[in-house]
Amino acid sequence: MIERLIDSVILIDHLNGIDKATNFVFGLDPDKTAISVITRAEILVGIDETQEIFVKSFLDQYRLLIIDRPISDQCATLRKEHGWKLPDAFQAALAQHHKIKLTTRNTKDFDPKKLDFIEIPYSI
Repeated sequence: MIERLIDSVILIDHLNGIDKATNFVFGLDPDKTAISVITRAEILVGIDETQEIFVKSFLDQYRLLIIDRPISDQCATLRKEHGWKLPDAFQAALAQHHKIKLTTRNTKDFDPKKLDFIEIPYSI
């Protein structure tokens, strides 16, 4: 059973060598962890061609959550309600739809004191 959706910022921190992120990521059970199609695309856009095989292999260990009609509708509702950017609203909609935590470092948009589905594993 999936427990959390990892936001792009966590994986970007890990790939950039931030120890707190790496320690967190290495402590995860890949069988209980997911990424979204948004995160996969955001990560792959930001890497060098020489890293592509390694990074794709790394991302492939996680379950990939897709965006469908119910997710899109929920995203629209959340975006109207919170004013989030579209990628953030999609991440939140995916987490809520699948009843899992959204694991992020983005406290600007996702205040864990106000949103019970948010998990902030570290700060930098």
